[in-house]
Amino acid sequence: MSTDRLAGEAASAPEEADTAPPAPAPEAGAEGNAPVNAGQGDTAGPGDTAGQDRDRADGANDRAEQTDADGEPAADQAPTSATGKGRRSAAAEALAAAVRAVESGERSAASFFNEPTPARRPAPAPAPAAPRPQQPRPDTPAGGGVPPGPGPGGVIPAAPRPARGPGGEIAGAADVRQVLAAGGAPETLADRVAEVLGERAAEALREDPWQLLAVPGVRHDQADGFARALLGPDCRPDDERRARALTGWLLERAALEGHTALESGALRAALAKVSVPDPDEALRTVIADGEVLVFQDALDTPGAGRPTTTAAADDEEDAGQPVRVLLGLDRYALAEESLADGLGRMASTFAGPSGPAKESAEESAEDAAEDAAADEASVGEPGAPDWEKAAAAAPSPSAAELIRTVAGHGLVTHSGGEAARAEPAALVAAARAMGLRAYAAAHGEDGRRRLAELIDTDPSGAAASSAVTVAGLLSGGEGPGRDEEGALALDLLAVLDAPQLDVETAAMLVESLPDGARLVLSGDPRVLWSAGPGRVFADLLAARRCPQVVSRTPDPGPIGELVSGIGIGELNQVEAPGKEVVIVPVRDAGEAVHRTVQLVADSVPRAIGVPAEQTQVITPGHGGAAGTRALNTALKNRLNPGPGRFGGFDPGDRVAYTPAPGRTVLATVVSAEADGLRLDRGGTPVVVGREEVGELLRHGWAITAHQAAGSRWPAAVVVLPGDAASALTRAWVYTAFSRAEHHLSVIHGADAALPRAVAEIPFKDRTTRLRSLLQAQIPTTG
Repeated sequence: MSTDRLAGEAASAPEEADTAPPAPAPEAGAEGNAPVNAGQGDTAGPGDTAGQDRDRADGANDRAEQTDADGEPAADQAPTSATGKGRRSAAAEALAAAVRAVESGERSAASFFNEPTPARRPAPAPAPAAPRPQQPRPDTPAGGGVPPGPGPGGVIPAAPRPARGPGGEIAGAADVRQVLAAGGAPETLADRVAEVLGERAAEALREDPWQLLAVPGVRHDQADGFARALLGPDCRPDDERRARALTGWLLERAALEGHTALESGALRAALAKVSVPDPDEALRTVIADGEVLVFQDALDTPGAGRPTTTAAADDEEDAGQPVRVLLGLDRYALAEESLADGLGRMASTFAGPSGPAKESAEESAEDAAEDAAADEASVGEPGAPDWEKAAAAAPSPSAAELIRTVAGHGLVTHSGGEAARAEPAALVAAARAMGLRAYAAAHGEDGRRRLAELIDTDPSGAAASSAVTVAGLLSGGEGPGRDEEGALALDLLAVLDAPQLDVETAAMLVESLPDGARLVLSGDPRVLWSAGPGRVFADLLAARRCPQVVSRTPDPGPIGELVSGIGIGELNQVEAPGKEVVIVPVRDAGEAVHRTVQLVADSVPRAIGVPAEQTQVITPGHGGAAGTRALNTALKNRLNPGPGRFGGFDPGDRVAYTPAPGRTVLATVVSAEADGLRLDRGGTPVVVGREEVGELLRHGWAITAHQAAGSRWPAAVVVLPGDAASALTRAWVYTAFSRAEHHLSVIHGADAALPRAVAEIPFKDRTTRLRSLLQAQIPTTG
């Protein structure tokens, strides 16, 4: 590993701009709370919803998980206003005592449920009367659809948005504007409020001002100020409407950090932190109304497995097995349960190469006829000898093992690094050669392109269409389409970049697969998890409910050696005779920006031979003196200077386009047209509507590691400023460093935080339920 300054001795670094820290948020319910307005520094208020939407769509996990940095009260700060607090009700006291007893294991879990709990909704219900803040996800069931496919001429339009009137305004926005003005909120929020709350948004806000929290980017203290302006002396910190809205808001914020549920104690503490006088009574109310669901999750004990049958579960409960009580929104609960059911269905409905076994020699004539029809329908299924022949011809031992495993199972996981991607590609190619409808799906367009190159060994290019993106497969824009029953018309699907699947997208994908199909989830378990909630791949591996194939194919070269060591917690020096890995030490963020521009624009093209357009900059976050915003500003000034006459963009700008939360596509601005901004996405035209440019686009010379996951570039420049130490984990470093194919430059200003993160901080954990659901529903594999 070279520590030479590839860029040469730098000129004096530009002076860092002073950045005002966010103003501390006043206590909810305290006098003098400011009305809603834009925040300071990197924490934008609701007046800057475009920037907030971009940040949230990119994935809240890119930010350091420091709630106080968003202007929240400190963890040890007690509510200063006791107005209307009153005494805790007897019911709330009983609930608090029961929950604490269950958490500690002192009482049986059943004792928590002394009263009947509200029935769980079996399917997504209509929008609640008090909408909770949530991100519309056009690529998930909760979003009500999937991303649009290519339109006329191959143009991919932006995601559909609510219809606008003749004046270009969303229905109800005019009335909302009046209510916002009365509450001291920016009137520019009117369209977003009307979009989230519907045509009767103005009436809803008058009845419950805290519904403003449903708009992404609004903080709790700003909603309090808005409510105080509208309600006057009737605005109280113990208002049931406030507690209800804050509970949903906190759970949605937790989802932005990857959690699908929260432990009851954590949610109580979070409610106290935002000055809810009686968190226990607040939880009692939302649970009774069915707005928050309660779950029990048995805690692991050394040397003991989780119960797999109802009787075993009852025995464990009677024995006082400790459990944790989780609280969550039905949106994510339904997604996890649907995904667990779907994965169980994939494992149980698969018959194998030899077909289903006969029930008995005395089966009825009707059953025999059904079996004959099934045999005729599955005549195209390869037999065991065909699979064995394909395995013998596999390009590597790991690929052969994967083919043999998939031959006999409907659900399989496959783990490995970048070089191991060739193994599921070989599986798909072999399955297609045997006549199966086999496809491989990647997280993004770059992954799809690399998959197509691996699968397509036919000069005619006939197999290239078998490589798709997950979003394209679900939308119908790519892949086989759907059969008459609405299922995807395929026999085998290998999903690469599986760690990038959030729980809602994974649920929709599995629900779309037909009975009897084979599903392979493949990925590198050491990379960052999905930008959306859940840890699907990690939970499936931990559940151990399906065969797991671990690749023995190492990633080659100095970069492969470096990231392999990082994956096991070791930051090693590697030999890089061709300057494949270069460390550039910097003193501060200003020098980091200066060196980054110098590397991308001059040093890497000159010394390594990789042009600037094939070099990607990766940094921990969007804000800060060396975040994506600062780096993109400097890189644009050097690589494509211009006035930004098209919504801040010029032709030739590299941009990061976010058509849905958690999905980032890099493209280049081509021109501005009447219907919006035209982009070139690797040869595919994309048009982003004028009203969405500020929300869905940002410059893309520098991106975060979550945005970069699933893609690779000939060269990568990873920026580690000193203020990013709290954001670093082993998974983040592994993901960022492994994005480089031939050259990696590390702008290193994090000092000891880098080796400490690699050695001591594997990842930032998430609270999910999928593992326990899988262990309860799917039998243990042999």
